[in-house]
Amino acid sequence: MTHHSKRTFLAGCALAFAGIVSGAAFAQGDAWPSKPVRMIVPFPAGGTSDIMGRLIAEQLGKALKQPFIVENKGGAGGTIGAEQAAKAPADGYTLLLSGIGSNAIAHGMTPRPNYDSSRDFIQISQLIAGPNVLVVNPAFPAKTFKEFVDYVKAHPGKVNYGVTNASSGHLAMELLKQTAGLNMVGIPYRGGGPALTDVLANQIPTMFVNQDAVLPYVKAGKLRALAVTSAQRNVLFPDVPTVAESGYPGFSAVSWVGLSAPKGTPKPIVDKLEAEMMKAFRQPEVRAKLEASGFVVVASSSQEYSRFLQSETERWSKVIKEAGIKPE
Repeated sequence: MTHHSKRTFLAGCALAFAGIVSGAAFAQGDAWPSKPVRMIVPFPAGGTSDIMGRLIAEQLGKALKQPFIVENKGGAGGTIGAEQAAKAPADGYTLLLSGIGSNAIAHGMTPRPNYDSSRDFIQISQLIAGPNVLVVNPAFPAKTFKEFVDYVKAHPGKVNYGVTNASSGHLAMELLKQTAGLNMVGIPYRGGGPALTDVLANQIPTMFVNQDAVLPYVKAGKLRALAVTSAQRNVLFPDVPTVAESGYPGFSAVSWVGLSAPKGTPKPIVDKLEAEMMKAFRQPEVRAKLEASGFVVVASSSQEYSRFLQSETERWSKVIKEAGIKPE
């Protein structure tokens, strides 16, 4: 065989091999899912993450004609379930409900978790974002966000707030303290529910809470909402200003949830999941259901979600370092 014909033969082999590989990849995506898919929700049943996980599972199950089964693996701020998902086979049959706690905040903590969200996962789509709301007991002297800041500045170290360690509400308060130069005292709680109960009972005056959890109490006049942490005002709290518009441009501290898969999951499967997630959560009835609880539907692309997750990790790592937050 001449050198030229040898080169032509090798090139032909390479092309044929590429055809086989892309055909196999197509077949892999085409045949998937052929059995139930497990979705790890790294938090206990009943919370916002669990509700979102079940909504994703329901929509993907309908679209892809296989059951998507939610498996709750709570503990350690979501890192136990996320670590388990990172170590799962990358075959499209294990997915992770990813979110701010286990996939951004955790990476700013020392020691760091035993996985890297950017390196060990492929981000499929961000589903929703939701603001935290700064609430006070109605007995608190401040009626507006500006009055709140002025009051805290006039009483340094005297205003307590409820905090669940390393939650999005905790991080929102730390960011506000750093941004506005506030000296306040965090009172630790094991969960957002007990802390909220104490704000309602005026045992502590204030905290940041997810918008869906706090809405009924604000509507009933049992709590006063002073500010939301999203870039834009929230539809459920139209009269409540953002922190950003109240003199702190660029301030943002939102909870968010999305879907991720272990690194190495075949691209045709990732592409199929991304397309179905975007399609499902842009449906008017699904969107309306989520917006009724004050969530902003994002339904982003895989690339957009990857960039967002990276920027959130950087943002919260800085805040955590400055605040000296440690895992419990």
